[in-house]
Amino acid sequence: MLDFTWKVFSQTGSIDTYLLFKELESTDDEGILEFDEELAEMDHPIS
Repeated sequence: MLDFTWKVFSQTGSIDTYLLFKELESTDDEGILEFDEELAEMDHPIS
């Protein structure tokens, strides 16, 4: 989805598309961080 949004922005120069891209990018980064935290908890369960 990020690639598509960036491609649309680069072809149109639409500020709204760029802002959507940044929002999706931020959401994607947060999801990765949450996933990493979940993996760390599985590696070192709290006893």
